[in-house]
Amino acid sequence: MAIRAGILRGGPSAEYEVSLKTGEAVLNHLPTDKYLGRDIFIDKAGQWHLEGRPVDLATVAQSVDVIFNALHGEFGEDGQVQKILDQFSLPYTGSGHLASALAMNKTLAKAKFKTAGLRTPVGLEIRQGENTSKITEKIFQTISPPWIVKPVNRGSSVGLSLARTLNELAQAIEACFTISDLVLVEEYIRGREATCGVVEGLRGQDLYSLFPIEIIRPKGKLFDYQAKYNGETKEICPGLFSPAEKQELERQAKLAHQVLGLRHYSRSDFIVTPRGIYLLETNSLPGLTEQSLLPKALASAGISYPDFLDHLLSLAST
Repeated sequence: MAIRAGILRGGPSAEYEVSLKTGEAVLNHLPTDKYLGRDIFIDKAGQWHLEGRPVDLATVAQSVDVIFNALHGEFGEDGQVQKILDQFSLPYTGSGHLASALAMNKTLAKAKFKTAGLRTPVGLEIRQGENTSKITEKIFQTISPPWIVKPVNRGSSVGLSLARTLNELAQAIEACFTISDLVLVEEYIRGREATCGVVEGLRGQDLYSLFPIEIIRPKGKLFDYQAKYNGETKEICPGLFSPAEKQELERQAKLAHQVLGLRHYSRSDFIVTPRGIYLLETNSLPGLTEQSLLPKALASAGISYPDFLDHLLSLAST
């Protein structure tokens, strides 16, 4: 009998469209000889749907054996939906609720990285309601410009911006406050951008590292939400890193996954500089659209998309 796999997608976050595409890709590549894919869609208002019909959570729980979590951003990636699935004793792919919440909070994750000896950019968290002029002056005294400004608890580089002057910094902070009440301002690290995925239990290894990808963005542009999904960015896999850089990227991606207590798979983002490697953040539910980075790394390693999905669903079910 086929295993009923519910593909959870949509949700109330700003990454709604990406989640729809991830879910669609998962549904299209699910091994049909083993799984019966069931589309579980959450609309922006939070209503759950099963195969297009509005349903309650009890109905969802009775209709599937395992959940593939294809949500992104708040609710899906910050521990909220994980708590709900745990309450219904539904197994699911990806990390548990505590690790998900930790990874989603960039400030807390940075603190964990530092305790593990991982280098991260110098940063300062700002709460909504603080005096912006005083805060920008404090940042100027603490961190040299330019600055990276981003929400503390969003994914897919939503709200990410670069500020070069105090005026731009104040504007970027205020813009971030429209989508989050916590903002992180970091030093801008010049270097080569990289990302590296890890998967548990693959090819006989407790934690298998995929080839690091080198990201070359258009000159003068950030690797923000638009750049990630509009096709302008060039991605080289395997990246053109030295053997020592490749080894260190893989080591740090594994360590980041472990110190955050993540489960099944993750993808970490880095900047490679002559002074060393800086860990930017770790994604507990990296995108799996046709344009996403992790599927490209899987293909480069000779791992098919259907085999990867089967592997994750098997991990979730055991």
